[in-house]
This record gives sequence, structure tokens and C-alpha cells, in this order.
Amino acid sequence: MISNISKAVFVVIMLISPLNMITAQKIGIFDNSQDVGSVKHEGSSIYNPENQSYTMTGSGTNMWGEHDEFQYLWKSIQGDFILRVHLEFVGDGVDPQRKIGWMIRDNFHEDSRHVNASIHGDGLTSLQFRRTKGGETEQVVQSLDKAPDVVQLERIGNTYIMSTAKYGQPLESTEIEMNLRNEVFVGLGICSHNPDVVEKAIFKNVRIIKPVDPDYQPYRDYIGSHLEVMDVETGDRKILASFDHSIQAPNWTQDGKTLIYNSNGVLYKYELATGKISMLNTGFANDNNNDHVLSIDGTKIGISHHNADDERKSSIYYLPIEGSDTPIKVTKDGVGHSYFHSWSKDDKKMIFTANRKGKYDIYEVEVATGKETQLTDLETLDDGSEYSPDNKFIFFNSNRTGTMQLWKMDANGKNQVQLTFDKYNDWFPHFSPDEKSIVFISFPEDIDSSTHPFYKHCLIRSMPVGGGEPKAIAYIYGGQGTINVPSWSPDSKYIAFVSNTCMF
Repeated sequence: MISNISKAVFVVIMLISPLNMITAQKIGIFDNSQDVGSVKHEGSSIYNPENQSYTMTGSGTNMWGEHDEFQYLWKSIQGDFILRVHLEFVGDGVDPQRKIGWMIRDNFHEDSRHVNASIHGDGLTSLQFRRTKGGETEQVVQSLDKAPDVVQLERIGNTYIMSTAKYGQPLESTEIEMNLRNEVFVGLGICSHNPDVVEKAIFKNVRIIKPVDPDYQPYRDYIGSHLEVMDVETGDRKILASFDHSIQAPNWTQDGKTLIYNSNGVLYKYELATGKISMLNTGFANDNNNDHVLSIDGTKIGISHHNADDERKSSIYYLPIEGSDTPIKVTKDGVGHSYFHSWSKDDKKMIFTANRKGKYDIYEVEVATGKETQLTDLETLDDGSEYSPDNKFIFFNSNRTGTMQLWKMDANGKNQVQLTFDKYNDWFPHFSPDEKSIVFISFPEDIDSSTHPFYKHCLIRSMPVGGGEPKAIAYIYGGQGTINVPSWSPDSKYIAFVSNTCMF
């Protein structure tokens, strides 16, 4: 039996314990914030839940030499991780060597071992590190004048990789080998490089990602998912909901009020105004993959369901957007897998990736009759087809030239022309409703071009419909299920997508 005195002591201990203090002061996704070292002016870290950004102020002599002084917004974490942020100073500042960026430390002592990815006020970018407690800080200078505003710092074992970019451009990387504790503190830092000055910075699109285990088995082992929306013009992102399981392929309803996504073979509706989630009734079709697409008029939704009556081959169906117990079948049994991608402008035809004649090509099918027409015919893979809004063209991806690239052809399959020509593997082109832009996902160059795997460092990129240089609009950890289906908002201002992380 516990005495009243013991109970009182227990309560006091719980109230003043560091764990409870950290919980009480949690700031967004971080555990807490504090100044490291003997700063003259107290710093601050404020979270804005509306746009999920962080505003930090800080002073400090430097983050260099044998000790550091800075404001630190931090979280405790173990194992491998990926840190990513879009950041900028506020104002012109006083000292050109003021610093912002990611910091990884063994502890909060001013002379702790650490690794940090620092962006200086004059644009210099460096990967800095202190190998021993109280030792001198070293650095690898990546750039002297590029002033990147996207910064990523990744740990894989004892390897630390800094990757940076000016928003819109690909990431450039440098790395070091460094021995830190398994459990470290990670977070954002700001230092004025002048003890009498307080500087200010804003941090957006902040992500702390726990990657998948290296030995995971695709399509058996899954990690968590973020349902995100992004302002395409600014690149500002917001996490709407997080799940400890796999969700995939969100797309917008025509009224702009709801997102529809797939999870474990079932379709779900997410109401943007309330955050309410409900199941979309697809009747017997409860083994759907992530190829669900709304009709042009928004009254129907096409799905790809693994048909138990045809050896679980994927078949195409459609049903009212309100849901139905009896989806209507479009493709026939016994012909091979059919993966749906796009409706024609009049909703009378569909285009899809079909496994026919022992290979995968793009086919068109009449919704009413099931009559199929082959549009591409190569031994390599053609996939991800989508009609242009005027129905004159079909955009798709193909690895016929080696890597997976975007292509364009006439709606009848003629005049096939390559659109992208870089090192990435590009998949799933999607037209904006205003017919001005295409967004697509770019997988890294070190994958099999015939696959679009889960859990990779990917880019979401955009380009004008008429062609041009692609621009990176989102840097993500994701891949399969991120943006497989058309995911533009009806007003062409936003896209929805899925990113991935193991949940904490």
C-alpha cells in the first residue's frame, strides 16, 4: 500500500519530471526549444498550426570552434532518419555569417559532438561537424553563393548526407562519416553570429521522416502515410491527416470538398472542411488497387478491382460517385490485367494499361461495349496514360528509350513523341483543369525503370502542357501511391498526394 506522503511525492515528481515538461511544451512536431550555450538574448520558437510553419528568433556568437550558441527547436530520435525543410531568413540581417539549418547533437552541452547543415546569410552552404566533445568544428563547403532554400539532412548508420537546392531545382548532395549516439537530438537552429543581435527565420514544409527498414518486403511490409495538399504556385504544403498504415492515390471530387483515396483495397472519402473519413461503398469490389479516377462530369468513378472470378486479375469497373453495391464491369474476363487511368471527355471511353500478348501496352476501351483498341505496341512498358482535356492527345510514360520518360501521342495512338529527357524515371502525367500544366512524379535514376516502387526519394515536378523544362515543386519520401491518379483541385491551385514515414 502507498502512503499519502508517498503519493504526494510521486505526484510532485511526475509534475516536475523532464518528460512531463517536454510534453507540456511540445511545439508542432518537436519536443521543445531552448537556447544552447551562453547567449545574451533569449531566442524563441513559435509554431503556426494554420500553415504548419515555424518562426524562430535567436542570437549567439557562433556555431563553430569548440562551442556553440544558438536557439534550438528539437526532437529526440533514434536510428536512421531524414530531415527536410524549406527555410528563409527574415530581413537583410546584420552579420553575413548568420546561420540557419538542421542540427543533430548528442546533447545540449555547448561543446557537444554534432552534425549540422548550415545556410549562411551570405549564401555559403556547409556540412559542419564536431567529431569529439570540445573539439574543433570542421566543415565541407558545398556552395559559396547559391543560397539554397531547401535543406535535407539524412542519417544512414554513421553516414550523414546533406542535400540542398534552390526551390525548383534538383537536390545536390555531400556526405561525411561521423560517430554520434544512436539516440540523438535533431532539430532546427538559428544563430545570429553576433552576441548583441537577434535574427529571425521562417521554416516551412518541415518533415522528420523515419524511413523503411532496408530489408522490407514490398507489397507485404508497409509504413505510415501522410495525406498532404500543396499550393502549386508557392510550394507550401500541409499535412491533412497521418496514418500508421498505407494510404494511396488521393484525388479530388468535382465540388472541391472531398478527397478519395485507397487503403487496403477499399476506397475512402476525406472531407476537407471537417476531416471526417468515411468509406465509399464499392460493393463486391473490395480488392481495389490505386487506379481510381473520377469521370469528367464527376458523376462516376472508375476503379481497378482484382477480380476473384478471373484469378484476381485486375479488371475495370465503374459506379456512381455516391457508391454502389454493384459496380458495372467494363473489361472482359480472361484477357489479362487491366489498370485504369483516364476517362475520355464525353465519358464514353477509358484508356488503361493492359497486359495483353504477354506485355504491357496502352489500350482504349468503349465503356458501353467493352470493345478494346490497342494504342501502343512495343516490348517495353507503356503506362500512366491520360487524355488531354480536349481529347486530342494522350500523355503517358514509357521506358522505350531506357529510363522511364513522359511521352505524348495523338488520341488514336499515332505520332508518339518524347517529352522529357533527363536522368529521372518519370511517371503518371496529370493535366491541370485549366489546361496549363502537367504534374508528375520523378523517381531516382537508380531504380528499375519498369517499376515505380515504394519509399524512395522522389520529386513531384511540373511542366507546361506545351513542353519545357520541368520544375521540382515537392521533395518527398514516397513513390508508389503518391500521385498515381489525377489529383488536381478543380481550381488548379492545389494538388493532393501521399508521402511516407514510419510513425513515431
